[in-house]
Amino acid sequence: MRRLGELEAEIMDRLWTWNRPATVREVVDDINKHRPVAYSTVMTVTNILHGKGWLVRTKQGRAWLYTPVRSREAYAAALMEDGLGTSKDRPAALLHFVENMSEDEVDALRQALRNVKRQDKE
Repeated sequence: MRRLGELEAEIMDRLWTWNRPATVREVVDDINKHRPVAYSTVMTVTNILHGKGWLVRTKQGRAWLYTPVRSREAYAAALMEDGLGTSKDRPAALLHFVENMSEDEVDALRQALRNVKRQDKE
């Protein structure tokens, strides 16, 4: 999985944060609070994200409403999996990853592993 580009990530971040369908106009207006960006640029990148399967869209009047297909967490997990895939020694890569985790993150990982084990038994 390829990491999202800067504007792609800005668009997805807003849609993930808002957790509701949104128009390109809403995204543009929000980005313009922080930096200038053209409507046509955001429209083009949003259409690219739709074409790549990151967004679904539904028509509302004359505008399209865009909704993410995957959650932010699913995206992060895919990036981690991709990163592990670049290593010839996955256990060593995992060890380095875990060594840099906070205690809270390690606890969350332990809980996730317990949940996976329970699902396997069902």
